[in-house]
Amino acid sequence: MIQLLSNTDSAPCYSTDYLKSVSDILVAEADAIRRVAGLLTLEAVEKSIDQLVRCEGKVVVLGVGKSGIIAHKIAATLSSTGTPAIHLHASDAMHGDLGLVTAKDVVIAISNSGETEEIISLLPHLQLRKVPIVAIVGNLHSTLARNAYAVLDASIDREACPLNLAPTTSTTVALALGDALAMTLMQAKQVKAEDFAVNHPAGKLGKRLALRVKDLMHGGAGNPTAPPVASWSEIIDLIGRWNLGAVNVVDDRQVLLGIITDGDLRRLGKRFPAGQFEALTAQVIMTPNPIVVHPDMLAYNALQLMEKRASQISVLPVVDTDGKAVGLLRIHDIIGKL
Repeated sequence: MIQLLSNTDSAPCYSTDYLKSVSDILVAEADAIRRVAGLLTLEAVEKSIDQLVRCEGKVVVLGVGKSGIIAHKIAATLSSTGTPAIHLHASDAMHGDLGLVTAKDVVIAISNSGETEEIISLLPHLQLRKVPIVAIVGNLHSTLARNAYAVLDASIDREACPLNLAPTTSTTVALALGDALAMTLMQAKQVKAEDFAVNHPAGKLGKRLALRVKDLMHGGAGNPTAPPVASWSEIIDLIGRWNLGAVNVVDDRQVLLGIITDGDLRRLGKRFPAGQFEALTAQVIMTPNPIVVHPDMLAYNALQLMEKRASQISVLPVVDTDGKAVGLLRIHDIIGKL
């Protein structure tokens, strides 16, 4: 614990054992979460998750003071992971915002004591609307616990506060329980990465989960292709004209046969005498059966495919379900967007 040292001639100073204090508090809060995990009962968890899964409206998360801040975060986490939720300030609810709550909603109420005045005042009005309440409480014998449909025991031995007053461990435990409910709901609702991306369209996370190969590839009229009989000089002309670093080699049905990159052209000197270059065709120069990607593949997964190799791939053919070459995807196009 940090101790204040007296010094009448200068500003207050503290003991230097800050590291131990911070470490001890982190361990204490982690231990509290571990303890609460052991207090959970099958009945309480099943009733809570069942109500939340069957909720036809939204989840309304209540809390006052520091618990209100935790309630706000839990509501945000639920909303971002496929369960519409709002944070409702208990005091505001008593002054008109209660109109937000309908019989199709589920309430999650957070109170360490279970006797928070503003929340207790709301109980009759929630019951009038027949709204089920999931309580996260530190006192199983409290008014809130007695009036809740499901009760999750979030009791702690003491707060991390040196005075055992400031809400610290209790709010950490409540937040962890809220996260656990939200993540379990994701599993129950079978939320996929694509569903998650719908609610996260901005930023790197959203782009990673939303951008697909078809959004970044060079396709259509910008897809350079060559027949297997194309000459060495024709291949050089195509690669130079399109400036994509590669050309797809296709048959007369546009089915991909191979790929020729500018690297392949540079390495020709190791395979053939310079005087033979003009006689070489695309079929001889190309890399047959190359690694390919599909238009609907996540761009991030394509990037992983290109990077996680002994030798990095800088460009890949894009093929459809029939194996037809529909474009080229460059690693620089992906990096510039993700």
